[in-house]
Amino acid sequence: MRILLIGPPGAGKGTQAVRLASRLSIQHISAGDLFREHIDQGTELGRNARTHISSGRLVPDGITIGVLAERLGRPDTARGFLLDGFPRNIPQAEALDGILADSGSGLDAVLDLEIPEAEVVGRIAGRRLCRRNREHIFHVDHSPPEVAGACDVCGGELYQRDDDREATVRRRLEIHRSETAPVVGHYQAAGLVSTISALGQVQEVLDRALLAIGQGQGQVDASGTPRR
Repeated sequence: MRILLIGPPGAGKGTQAVRLASRLSIQHISAGDLFREHIDQGTELGRNARTHISSGRLVPDGITIGVLAERLGRPDTARGFLLDGFPRNIPQAEALDGILADSGSGLDAVLDLEIPEAEVVGRIAGRRLCRRNREHIFHVDHSPPEVAGACDVCGGELYQRDDDREATVRRRLEIHRSETAPVVGHYQAAGLVSTISALGQVQEVLDRALLAIGQGQGQVDASGTPRR
């Protein structure tokens, strides 16, 4: 199964992408993670990407498309994949369509996570990551560490990413509205889009996503029911 996960920053795309990909036994491909790897390694691509990411701007299409095209061409995507953070605008969506068409495939589903803007700002601006392990994530309000500024798991220093600062978050939301939201319309014409509420517990959102792609069981409340 080939799935695209869309939503504003702070909607929980990364969390849901990891869980969905694991549940479906497909590859989770995160544009953000790929760029951060290059930034950590100090590559030329990483240096160029950092300038854009730290100021809340999107990485140029040419760089992004090239990185993702290479990743999608690896053998481990043959069983399927879940894209997280790409495509972010219409040119990238059209490039993705072309890449998949060249391989004789296409997307099976597009999941659009929906969340109020105020919730997004609160979620992201309060987030803190461990410098030793970015999978150790805390929140100053919802899940604070036992010792301020220190990771509960390994004691590493907690920090706020440049693109998690409030001013940058609001700029990212503006970019999402103007550039990324139209991608939903691009795929709605093909009947691929399911809009899902991103509010509630992680498992609740996951259940809605699974129902939307025909992999779930049971019922969800009316406000969270996936709709096409």
